[in-house]
Amino acid sequence: MDDENDVIEAPPPAPTIKGPMAAAILMLLLEEGDAAAILKHLDPDEIKTLGKAMFAASEATDTDIGLALSRFAEKSDSLSAFAVGVEPRIRNVMAQALGNVRADNVLATIAPQASAGVLDLVRWMERPVIARILAEEHPQVGAIVLSVLTPEVAAAVLEGVNDLVQADLIYRAARLSSVPAEALDDLEAILMRYSDTKGSAPPLKLGGKVEVAKIVNCLKKPISARILKSVKKLNRVLGEQIEEEMFVFDNLLELDGQALGTVLRSVDAAVLGLALRGADEALVEKMLGAMSARAALSVRDDMAERGPVKREEVDEAQKQIVAIARRLSEEGQIMLGGGGDDYV
Repeated sequence: MDDENDVIEAPPPAPTIKGPMAAAILMLLLEEGDAAAILKHLDPDEIKTLGKAMFAASEATDTDIGLALSRFAEKSDSLSAFAVGVEPRIRNVMAQALGNVRADNVLATIAPQASAGVLDLVRWMERPVIARILAEEHPQVGAIVLSVLTPEVAAAVLEGVNDLVQADLIYRAARLSSVPAEALDDLEAILMRYSDTKGSAPPLKLGGKVEVAKIVNCLKKPISARILKSVKKLNRVLGEQIEEEMFVFDNLLELDGQALGTVLRSVDAAVLGLALRGADEALVEKMLGAMSARAALSVRDDMAERGPVKREEVDEAQKQIVAIARRLSEEGQIMLGGGGDDYV
């Protein structure tokens, strides 16, 4: 046989199984009590994903089951024995050495922060119930509740609240940094009126300008503009800080080539070269790609020839470009990211 006519076929790809399906098969293999104990540690979105996969797993083949077990065995090999039940063991050792009260005091300052059970409860509530809390309870309570939700859910709930309340909630949430345990204890009593589930309330960091900016970004533009205007009346600096967090230099990567080119035509080459120092490589390539070859080469040369620069100089250059992008957006020349599906 002529060697040139020999065909060497590549081996077929090894069978694989996706993570959710593997997890679903393992859950169905467990006793109901053990499976339920695992579900208690998952968040609502994870439970929905796993539950959907469990229905699909009813048609799993023997091969699928074998792959799921193999995947579990591989993952288990990398799990340290110290990781299993470590917190109860540490607590027991300290309690024996220091007594329960002193052990609790020490662990409160060194143990990894856990999500507050009472606030986890909020994530399970239906949106109309959350909207009732925001509308009926003290605004500070509403601000805490708003901060623990995902930005998308928070924005959806916020849109259903009275216009005057919206800005006050955003203002208060932006000023949050952390909530002490005693405040969460009071909050628990309030939330118990909306749910039968009880929970404890350790300290939890939440809120702040960055998180609020994500919420406002998810709102429809007319609503976000009105809220920001109201917040600025309450505190101009805070309102501007929220606005700054809504669109930062890295967000320029989200602009299409035409919009990015419009922005860059208003930017001095020296400022651009400074702003691109330390920027993500994908953003650097996209911005330079939106320019003419000659202009891009000039910026690259400037970046290569310029010596070390201070971080604050880079930050200032990036802020200048973001300010230009915002101005062009306000003038209607480009469209920056934001919530809703508004088109004109």
